[in-house]
Amino acid sequence: MSDLNNKAPAPEKLPASPAPEAEKKVREPLFHIVKRAGIPRLKAWGIRVVAILLALLLNALIIHWLTGLDPLAVYKSMFDGSFSTSRKFWVLLQNTAMLLCIALAVTPCYKMRFWNLGAEGQVLIGALSSGALMFYVGDKLPSGVLIALMLGAALLSGILWAGFPALFKARFGTNETLFTLMMNYVAIQLVNTMIAIWVPSGSGVLGIMNSRTNNGWLPTVFGQKYALNIIIVSLLTVFMFIYLKYSKHGYEIAVVGESENTARYIGINVRKVVIRTAALSGCIAGLAGFLLMAGSAHTVSNTIAGGNGFTAVLVSWLAKFNPFVMILTSLLIEFLQKGAGEIAQAFRLSSDIADIATGIILFFIIGCEFFLNYRIMFRHKAQKEGK
Repeated sequence: MSDLNNKAPAPEKLPASPAPEAEKKVREPLFHIVKRAGIPRLKAWGIRVVAILLALLLNALIIHWLTGLDPLAVYKSMFDGSFSTSRKFWVLLQNTAMLLCIALAVTPCYKMRFWNLGAEGQVLIGALSSGALMFYVGDKLPSGVLIALMLGAALLSGILWAGFPALFKARFGTNETLFTLMMNYVAIQLVNTMIAIWVPSGSGVLGIMNSRTNNGWLPTVFGQKYALNIIIVSLLTVFMFIYLKYSKHGYEIAVVGESENTARYIGINVRKVVIRTAALSGCIAGLAGFLLMAGSAHTVSNTIAGGNGFTAVLVSWLAKFNPFVMILTSLLIEFLQKGAGEIAQAFRLSSDIADIATGIILFFIIGCEFFLNYRIMFRHKAQKEGK
C-alpha cells in the first residue's frame, strides 16, 4: 500500500526544438521573355508595316531637328535615288539581285547552324578567278568559251574557299566562324597581290577589262546590261526554295540544324552534310563573283563585293531563310542604301545623316522581328497565368 501512495516521478521535459527558420521567398524577376507559339501571317505583316511607319516618323523628327529640312522633301529624294530614272531603277534591281544571290549562298549554312562569315571572301575569290582568265586568255579564246571557263573557275574556287573550313569543322571540330572570317582577309590579300602584278604602275586600280572587244562579258538581254544577271538570280531563287523545302538534302540540312545527335540517330551522315552544304554555299557565292565580274563591273577590286557578304546574313535572317521573302528584304536594304546616298548628295549633307536614317529603320525592323517571335510577360501576369 505504501507503494501506491508513492507518486511516480514526472517525466523529464525534452528541450524545445528550435523553430524552423522561415523559408526564404524566391523573388521572381520583374518580367520574363517567352517564345510565342505562333502569330497569324497577316497580323505579322501588319506589325512590320507599322514598325516601318514608326521608323519613318522618328526619322522625320530627327531630320527636321538636326537639319531644319522638310522631311517630306527628304523622303522624296530617297525615292528619287531609286526610281527617278530607268537607269537608277535597273541599278537598284542589279544591286538587289547581287545581294539576294549572296544571301541565297549563306542561307543553307545558316539553316544548318554552320556560321559562315566568309561569303565576302568567297565572292572575291570567284571574281578573281574569272578576272584572271579574262586577263590572261581574254583575247585568245572565243567569248562563249571564255565565259564558260570563267564560270567554271568561279564556281570551283568558291567551293574550295568554303569547303576548306567545312572540312576542318567536320574532321577536327574547328570553329567555322573564325575560320571563314579569316578566309576573307586571305582573299582580300590575294586580290591586292594580283592587282599589283597586273598593274605595274602601282596605282592599285585595275581598269575595265576587254572594253574594246567585250570578250568575256555576258550578253545584254532586252537591251539591258543587267537583265541577264537578274534572270539568273531569279531562277536561282526558285531552285533554292525547292531545294531547301522539298529535297532530301534540304530535309537533312534542317535536321542537322535542329540537332546533330538526332541526325546521327536517324542515320544522317553529319560530316557529309556539313561539307556538302558549305560547298553549295561557296558555289553560289562564287557564282555571285562571276556575275559581278562578267555581268556588271568587268573589273576586279577588293571592294567588288561591297560588304554584301555580311549584309546578306541580315537579309537571310530577316526572311527566316525563305528565299522568296529574301527578295523583299534585299530590295528594302538596297533601297535604303541608295536612298541614303541620294539624301546626302541632294541636300549636301554628311553621309552620317543618311546612315542614321538607315540605321533607325533597320533597328525598328529587327526589333519588330524580336517581338514577333517573343513576348514580354511581367511578374503579376505570369503568376496569374500560372494559377
